[in-house]
Amino acid sequence: MRERSERRFSREFKLAALARMDAGENVSALSRELGVPRKYLYQWRDRFRFGGAVALRSRGRPTKAEVLAIETGNAAALPTASAAMPVAAPLDDLALAQRRIAALERKIGEQQLELDFFQKALRQVREARQQSGVPGGTASTRSSKR
Repeated sequence: MRERSERRFSREFKLAALARMDAGENVSALSRELGVPRKYLYQWRDRFRFGGAVALRSRGRPTKAEVLAIETGNAAALPTASAAMPVAAPLDDLALAQRRIAALERKIGEQQLELDFFQKALRQVREARQQSGVPGGTASTRSSKR
């Protein structure tokens, strides 16, 4: 059985990585350089966008100051809350529309795959039924009745 060794990253490390992501660095290259799975970088970004630097907890229990800041929503009160990256503003209408369009395009792609699959299956069923010209062949598939 393999041992699971989980690395812990400090809030400062996470903020520095997020600042580099925000500057436009390639996420895959950044992931390899830092030795952090890409999945973690995206999770940190989402947490930061939702709750600011407070949401990027480091190891251990939250301090009283962190708990108070979380409860009051005052991340600036934390001494470790870095100004390296501002908290992302709510998405504007254009960004929301673009996300909606992308989601609908994905859905159309999924539906096209399903449609292709069922058309192929229907074609195979029709071909199996049309083999009645063979001596001894049946004109259709077997009945499901027993």
